[in-house]
Amino acid sequence: QVQLVESGGGLVQAGGSLRLSCAASGRTFSSYAMGWFRQAPGKGREFVAVISVSGGYTYYADSVKGRFTISRDNAKNTVYLQMNSLKPEDTAVYYCAARDNGVVATTPTSYDYWGQGTQVTVSS
Repeated sequence: QVQLVESGGGLVQAGGSLRLSCAASGRTFSSYAMGWFRQAPGKGREFVAVISVSGGYTYYADSVKGRFTISRDNAKNTVYLQMNSLKPEDTAVYYCAARDNGVVATTPTSYDYWGQGTQVTVSS
């Protein structure tokens, strides 16, 4: 069992940056593949980025590639999402998720644990 707590969301102007953090409880964080997803009002949960257990492999949705960077610090049980050049269409609740078999995936149903989400609002 792992608990995930996101932080770092807020209101930012278009073109600005935010860094989201996701702190995990438990001693097995380093064995989980970690993903970030987002959900805008009236839409389904959308894949944003994923990182492997070691941090050596990352994969991004086309909509954020080149602007967002996912990283992890296994010593701190934390995964990050650095978001640059933000656009109004990035506005959503952002969730981190953990997959306990350690295999990276892009579908929400593949993940076992979820945080409560953090709101990101980008104004034009």
